[in-house]
Amino acid sequence: MIDTAKDQALGSRRRWAVLAVCSTGLFLVGLDTTIVNAALPSIARDLHTGVRGIAWIVDAYTLVMASLLISAGAIADRVGRRRVFRVGLVLFGASSVLCAVAPTVGVLLAARIAQGAGAAMLSPVALAIVVGVFTDPGQRARAIGVWAAVFGVAMAAGPVVGGALVQSLGWRGVFWVNLPVIAVVLVLTALVVPESRAVRVRRLDGLGQVLLVIVVGGSVGVLLEGPRLGWASPATIIGSAVVCAAIIAFVRLEGRRPEPLIDPDLFRRAPFTAAVLSAVAVFVALGATLLLTTLYLQDARGMSPAAAGAVMLPLAVPAIVFAPLSGVLVSRHGARRPLQLAGGFTALGGGLLFVAVREHRPLPLLLTALLLVGIGFGFANPPITTTAVSGLPADRAGVAGGITSTARQFGAALGVAVAGGFIGGAAQTELAQAARPGWLLVGCCGLLVMVAAGFAPSERGPGYRAGRIR
Repeated sequence: MIDTAKDQALGSRRRWAVLAVCSTGLFLVGLDTTIVNAALPSIARDLHTGVRGIAWIVDAYTLVMASLLISAGAIADRVGRRRVFRVGLVLFGASSVLCAVAPTVGVLLAARIAQGAGAAMLSPVALAIVVGVFTDPGQRARAIGVWAAVFGVAMAAGPVVGGALVQSLGWRGVFWVNLPVIAVVLVLTALVVPESRAVRVRRLDGLGQVLLVIVVGGSVGVLLEGPRLGWASPATIIGSAVVCAAIIAFVRLEGRRPEPLIDPDLFRRAPFTAAVLSAVAVFVALGATLLLTTLYLQDARGMSPAAAGAVMLPLAVPAIVFAPLSGVLVSRHGARRPLQLAGGFTALGGGLLFVAVREHRPLPLLLTALLLVGIGFGFANPPITTTAVSGLPADRAGVAGGITSTARQFGAALGVAVAGGFIGGAAQTELAQAARPGWLLVGCCGLLVMVAAGFAPSERGPGYRAGRIR
């Protein structure tokens, strides 16, 4: 709830100002998920690490964020969303400085972990603030569409912005750029954003949180290190067993908790489950595409970071164009149609990347493939977010945002882990061939989204009542 009667009656202009401030903070979270991809070859040369090392640099951020998002949302519902949002901004800024000055891979990994913790305080909390100030269901749906579009645009734009920064400032520039934006958002948060809390505060699930960290971090760790250690090695077998045991324990524990970290009953609702599965699949495809394309362009084809970033424009621009269109489709026709479009374009893009990525293939074919994936990604985010959040009570908005964002970040981490496994031991001249299974993975993710779309609401009306999906 908003703390004062005055804030409960927020004017229209202030509501949209709150959305702008929260979306800017979210933009940083999405940008730092992918901007570092453009810097990976430079980081590898400067800090003397290989493909798995740079994959961990990407995944250290996304894994911590995925693991802590839900708890961060629940804590914000309890102690105040604006307060947690501001703490997250400060932590994100401080860790960005540490990333920028990191002398070794170990220091950079530690800083990325801290940065992921700060990001976990921003994403679900920003969404909860937005949902809290937009009380009208129609305006709320449009605001959520904008929020989701901003996140998608930021992730898609990361490699393009990163390429320009690496070319001009070096790889450390991709972290320095966060500081002025954070300073502005901190000031505007104090001036514009009202404090709010959930009407009903849930208990924190400490044991569930620990098990979730083991499941998320362990599964990605096994996928990243399995190819190097060997799938039949004792370390891989033990790691897999620990992950499986943690999954079983987590499911049993959450089923017994009166207030679980992730309520298993939510997944009995087909729209919610479809949204979560779609989020994982879309971001597996995006994570794999970004890693494989960046290394292929810079290492196999010898492009500069700026040139490689320019080639990635067809992936970023459609997110700007089609995300708002997707939001309109969701508000008028429900989530099914845009999810079907997202899956179809992603599948086509993955198939074309399988054909296009060769040593001497002309670039227009690759650009077309990236364009298709970009269109799919642009269509995906608004229906995923709207469906998931609308499926839960408004006073659980922090947790709702956390679940959806966890699925996104977990998917991105999985995509990087699997793609890194495909190309981990490949020489520069072998990258194109080694990446081929990765493009099949992208296509299969698109097909999975198309299947999941069949369980999403097909029209606004019976499935959308009072802003909730039934």
